Amino acid sequence: MARQTLLGEFLRARRAVTTPAQVGLLDVGVRRTPGLRRDEVATLASVSTDYYTRLEQGRERRPSDQVLGALAGVFALGPDATAHLYALARADARTDTQAGTGTGTADSQADQWPHIPAGTLTADAMTQVSLPLLRLMRGWSDTPALVINRCRDLLAINPRAQAFYRQGLHTDLKVGDNLLRALFLNPAAREFYCDWAPTARKKVAHVRAGVGSDLNDPHVSELVDELCDQSGEFRRLWARYDVEAESSPRIRSFRHDLVGELALNCDMFAVVGAPGQQLITFQAAPGSPSADALAELCRGSGEPDPALHS
Repeated sequence: MARQTLLGEFLRARRAVTTPAQVGLLDVGVRRTPGLRRDEVATLASVSTDYYTRLEQGRERRPSDQVLGALAGVFALGPDATAHLYALARADARTDTQAGTGTGTADSQADQWPHIPAGTLTADAMTQVSLPLLRLMRGWSDTPALVINRCRDLLAINPRAQAFYRQGLHTDLKVGDNLLRALFLNPAAREFYCDWAPTARKKVAHVRAGVGSDLNDPHVSELVDELCDQSGEFRRLWARYDVEAESSPRIRSFRHDLVGELALNCDMFAVVGAPGQQLITFQAAPGSPSADALAELCRGSGEPDPALHS
């Protein structure tokens, strides 16, 4: 998808999932399309319908801070989605300037907007896990741990995490596998995650936030195309354009054939020096039934596995 259409795609998606009731409008009569009409968004944002239409169509790529803030308010965007909105506008303004169709002033203004950096992740930064981190993960005898990148590709996984996922997904995860594929294409995932539906929504939103405006990355586009083709649920969630950064800690519930249900603290840590990489660990509250169940899984995980290496 051409970069100049990303802002328009985002606006169309958010308009489609925002109902009249959410913005205080009466929903009278039959609507041909879901969500708000363009003229309604324009009125709420205090811009003309023609101007808003040009924003959606990519014919206007230099919205002011005031307009972006108004649109964020209309769509009730959270902090992450608002930052994403500014990032898309910034990317469009930069593309415009580089193409020689704009002025340096607009590009300078764009650099002042809050944004998620685009195009900052190299292949090495996305796939290479440092040896000290691998050694640390190897030493955790009772803590499942894995490292993923912004697309949720598995870069490293310790034996405890392999055992944890093996019983739930009925397959061995290995370096190079993708957790989004496992979530949407493995039927066992719907039983493994006790809250599969909200988990699926959040993981798609997390990928949106991690990728930012860098949707032209070949790996990103190939993964999204594959999942959209093979999973109707992923296709629906991707089209919503929800954007949400991952937060930590969180309590997650899982269902295992071997030990039953577990309630675990899921903690995520950004890996310093490796943009886009995240370390994920799972731990149970001390003395809880989940702690006993997790310890049982870890005892059966065996010795460090080659899958630990990136």
